Amino acid sequence: MKRLQEKATLGGGCFWCLEAAFLELRGVIDVVPGYAGGHVPNPTYEQVCTGTTGHAEVVQITFDPEELSYADLLHIFFALHDPTTPNRQGNDVGPQYRSIILYHDAIQHQTAQALIQELENSRTYALPIVTEVRPFTAFYPAEPYHHRYYQRHPWQPYCQVVIAPKLAKLRRQFAQRLAKPFS
Repeated sequence: MKRLQEKATLGGGCFWCLEAAFLELRGVIDVVPGYAGGHVPNPTYEQVCTGTTGHAEVVQITFDPEELSYADLLHIFFALHDPTTPNRQGNDVGPQYRSIILYHDAIQHQTAQALIQELENSRTYALPIVTEVRPFTAFYPAEPYHHRYYQRHPWQPYCQVVIAPKLAKLRRQFAQRLAKPFS
């Protein structure tokens, strides 16, 4: 039996963090780091880091909507980063680190807008949410050395100081409903 598959494209700071977190979720089939939301075709990491291409570091998630809904993905996305800081996540500064949802269809668009409104109404964050919600146009996979970065370099200082705490938070908040069994 073939699994249903949908795509979600999300940016919330460094793509290494989001990739590591989303890879742990039941229902996620694949996560690819890359670039989207800009105006330069086939950008390189070095170009995106200049902040002049318009691209954000994003992850493109392939998931089974029967196991994990798009709304659940977005709840996790908002829990993993600060959607109130324009062009910044922690020490990562620049438009390439902005919070962005690139929706693939009208249902994803409506779901994203509704969740943002719900978070704003509940005053989940002290500051307004600045997450961009834009139509998906193109995705450019990152260079191979970025793929599965945390899995390949768990003891690298950035991984220990930034990514590992995000994974711990994910495991605490979502282990019961969404996470794959941890070994």
